[in-house]
Amino acid sequence: MMGSDDLPEASCSEEAGVRYLHLGDTPWVQGCMRVRKPCAIELEYVQRMLAWLLWHEASDATALQPLHTVQLGLGAASLSKFCVQELGCENTAVELNPQVIAVCRSWFALAPDTPRSRVLCSDAQDWAQDPNNAGAVDALMVDLYDHEAAGPVLDSAAFYRACRHTLKDGGLMTVNLFGRTQNFAQSLATLQQVFGRDQVWRFMPTREGNAVVLAGKGVALPAAEVLQARCVQLRSLWGWKTTNWLKALKTA
Repeated sequence: MMGSDDLPEASCSEEAGVRYLHLGDTPWVQGCMRVRKPCAIELEYVQRMLAWLLWHEASDATALQPLHTVQLGLGAASLSKFCVQELGCENTAVELNPQVIAVCRSWFALAPDTPRSRVLCSDAQDWAQDPNNAGAVDALMVDLYDHEAAGPVLDSAAFYRACRHTLKDGGLMTVNLFGRTQNFAQSLATLQQVFGRDQVWRFMPTREGNAVVLAGKGVALPAAEVLQARCVQLRSLWGWKTTNWLKALKTA
């Protein structure tokens, strides 16, 4: 685990009404927010990180509010804000870099903590391995990249086993991987080993190369007509690019 002195500086830029989060002096975007719509999900791959909603009725707030959603890696806080303010879920975000948390509070409309919404400044693997978090999560979203964005910071069987252990029975995890790198096949194989081949599904990469993988703990893929209806619903509710989700969502 890196000390605070070793972590890259967090900063932001803005163009055409969209604010971007950066780490260090690299051009890589760690997340973004449309200033006039701070809770909207701007990036396509981030929309896909919420694909676990295909297993739920997204318009039923009474069904979503009891869920506990967790993000490992805060980014620009898009997922955290959406889960709390749009879905009404209990939410926990785990972020190692205190500068990222501070910038999100100041520049990305991340609200102060409440009893149902919290940001923990902690190492993601430590959190996942904490016995107190076993079986506590309905939807786990993992997006862990450093300032160089060369690959996931945590991508081992031990880490994914810990992630699976945090899920409730019937829980789902989404992971952001780079689908056009040589490491993608190995990452996918590791997820299949940990979760089982019949519990892993993947999207094809976005134009930027982000490939979201879903992994479940004792779940079944909903029927095609249910998936289609929920894709339409998500597009109607939030304008997401779900038109090709059924084609993109493939058994890994």
